[in-house]
Order: sequence, then C-alpha cells, then structure tokens
Amino acid sequence: MACAPLRPASHAGNRWARAGGLRVALVALLLCVVAVASAVLGQGFDFEHQIQLAASRHGPRAKQTMVQWRDLLVSLPAATQEERVRKVHEFVNDHVSYAEDSVAWRVSDYWATPLETLGRGVGDCEDYAIAKYFSLLIAGVPSKQLRMTYVKARLGGAAGGSVGGSSIAHMVLAYYPTVTGEPYILDSLIDDVRPASQRPDLTPIFSFNSDGLWVGVAPGTTSSGSSTARLSMWRNLIAKMQADGFE
Repeated sequence: MACAPLRPASHAGNRWARAGGLRVALVALLLCVVAVASAVLGQGFDFEHQIQLAASRHGPRAKQTMVQWRDLLVSLPAATQEERVRKVHEFVNDHVSYAEDSVAWRVSDYWATPLETLGRGVGDCEDYAIAKYFSLLIAGVPSKQLRMTYVKARLGGAAGGSVGGSSIAHMVLAYYPTVTGEPYILDSLIDDVRPASQRPDLTPIFSFNSDGLWVGVAPGTTSSGSSTARLSMWRNLIAKMQADGFE
C-alpha cells in the first residue's frame, strides 16, 4: 500500500478516542493472534533463532540488524514505557527504507513479518507498524496500549501546506499511555513520536491489536468490508510468524 507524505492541518478533536466505534468480534482469528502475542511476551523468546533465520535468508547485513534489534529489546525492560516506544520507533525508522509492495515483493499488497522487514531493510507503512507493534510486545508494552491504525492522510508533507487537498490510505501505530487517553502516533514518515492532537492531518478509519478490531472511529465510517479484508492479511501474517518461531 502506498504511504502518504503527511502534514498537519487543524483541530484533531477526539477522533482517536478508544471508546468510539464498533468493536467487531473475530474470535477464531484473535485466539491465534493472542497465542503469538503471549509467546513474544514470554521470557523464552528465541532471539537467536530469528538472527540465524535472517542470516540464512538475507545475508550478513540482515544478521547484523537483527543482532542490534535483539540488543535493543533486551535492554528495554529497564527503560520507562515512553522510552521503549521512542527507541523502538527510532530503530525501525532508521533501519528500514520505504518501498511499495509492488517493488519489494512483486505483489500489490503484502504484509511482512518483523524478520522480513528488518532482514531485508525495506517495507511500506504497514510493515513499519507491524515491526514496531511486535517489537514493543517483546519489550513488555501490553497489547491493550497499542493499536495498528488505518488512517486517511492528507497529502502535502508534515512541514505544512494548504488545508485542502487529496488524501491517501496510510497505516500508523498508535500508543496509548493510558487506555482511555490520547494516543501517541508512531509514523514511518515522521522521526519523532507525536500526540494525536499534533497530527490532525490523520483521520482514523479503523484499528486493531491482539484484543480486537474497532471500526467506525472516523466520522461517516459505517462499513467494515475494508477492515475485514485487512484482517485476512493479518491472519496470513500471523501464520508466517508462527512458522518462523514466534510461538
């Protein structure tokens, strides 16, 4: 999926409120997701297996990146939660270059595992968000404080521009310091982690994590068809991660 160059507009309001929208029950899928999430939260997560897979599939540079990833994540339990979020955001943004799926994977839409994204060093906005989400789970941030969020992003760049203009589909990771408070946005196109009130160029459409799927967050959003299709991609991603030892 193509990602937008973003810019701030005006008045974010409470569009990111966790209480908004309709929670959709996806029991079979979520049981699978919870199993993976529980595994990466455990003390027995096998970093060395991931490092060796990266080396065998993508070469010595990938191995070096995965070693750095491991070293970062094992150091984070001593950090504050906000520091964990910031450091993971910076690590992924620094080690991954943007590439559309048609270039990176020769398909129109592909969700890469963290191993694939960090190992190859390329990904689109979804891949950045996925890598950050699972990295933060490993680092001990509860899934209830994280949501992968599809947004409409107005074109124009983060530095400014006119209020009007086109919008494009984009994915970010939202981090909630408190479960009912304002989230902070981890964006592949922005170096720093900003509160949602400073990202009014983003309009949330639907979001999901290991606990559920929420749709209808943005004004006028009534259909879950797009979100259902995206959750099929999520299911395929989880199957790949399990095959690679995220269990």
